[in-house]
Formats: sequence, structure tokens, C-alpha cells
Amino acid sequence: MLELSHKNLDVWKLSINFVLNVYKISSKYPKEELFGLTAHTRRSSVYVPSNIAEGSARKSPLEKIRYYEISRASLVETDTQIEIANGLGFLSLDDYKILNDEINTIFAKLSRLMESVR
Repeated sequence: MLELSHKNLDVWKLSINFVLNVYKISSKYPKEELFGLTAHTRRSSVYVPSNIAEGSARKSPLEKIRYYEISRASLVETDTQIEIANGLGFLSLDDYKILNDEINTIFAKLSRLMESVR
């Protein structure tokens, strides 16, 4: 594996853990959701650390911020899908709390990261 700067970012590490939790928790969704809500939630969660990594590799502050914005938007998209899953009764209270806490923490850290680049 490459030793790149994004791997030192707390927000990247947290977002990797978030993806792992999304995969574990969404594996409990009904099987008929495999190509629907399960796949979409997993895909959008993967974009969070992916765009943090890509933004970190950019030289221009404007480019960095743009990729961090995309990452934050993917996080918000994932949050919406989790709210839908929760409304449909696919999540336990504990699983919902875990994901919700992670989303709030990552959103705040991403926002601070964007401010530090400006």
C-alpha cells in the first residue's frame, strides 16, 4: 500500500471505519433491497473517504476544497439513505445511533478540514 498523506487524516480514518460499519449494518437489510437501498447506501458511503483521498492529492486549494465538498455531499446522501432505512424499520436503535454519531463527527471534521485549506 502507498504511504500517502490522506492516510494520516483523522477524518479519512473515521470515514473508512464508517464505510465498514455501513457494510456490516446494511448486510442486515432485507435481501430484496440488495440492488436498491443496500447498494446505494454502500456506494455513497465509499465515496466519502475516496473523495477525501483524491482531494488530498490535489495541489490547488480550490481543487482540494471541491473534492472535500463532494465527500461531504456524499456523506449527506448516505445520511438520507440511512434515514430512509430507519424509517422502513431496517435499523436497530443501536445501529442507527452508531451511524448517526459517525456522520455528525465526519461532517464536522470535513468542514474544519475545508476551512483549514482556505
